[in-house]
Amino acid sequence: TLAPGKKPFHTLNAGLAQCASGASMVYGSMGGDGQPQTQATIFSRVMQFSDHPQQAIERPRWLLGRTWGAPSDTLKLESRFAPGVFQALRGLGHEVEEFGPWDESFGHAGMIVRHANGVLEGGYDPRSNGAAIGF
Repeated sequence: TLAPGKKPFHTLNAGLAQCASGASMVYGSMGGDGQPQTQATIFSRVMQFSDHPQQAIERPRWLLGRTWGAPSDTLKLESRFAPGVFQALRGLGHEVEEFGPWDESFGHAGMIVRHANGVLEGGYDPRSNGAAIGF
């Protein structure tokens, strides 16, 4: 409901993490059902696997659920995954859909990491028209 004192309904939510190393990061993505999946994926790629934010965002994505306006609740993967991944998932009984290599259905992610020493790193999604810039 749009009214004074009310918050508008929307699905967008950004993440903020303060790490034991002293680093902090902000990150987020649009993308319907895939939004929390994308956010968890890019977070873990940076924190667990030490990817640079841009690398974490550019890696192939998957989505379990619907994309914008589509009724399909299948497992969706970008075509950049190895062919064996598709075969293995189908062999496990998943209904898998293959999307283009950089399909915007997988969200438009962005991330900034501030390291304990003050160094900033950022990344933005090549699936959309944004940019990570600094001055």
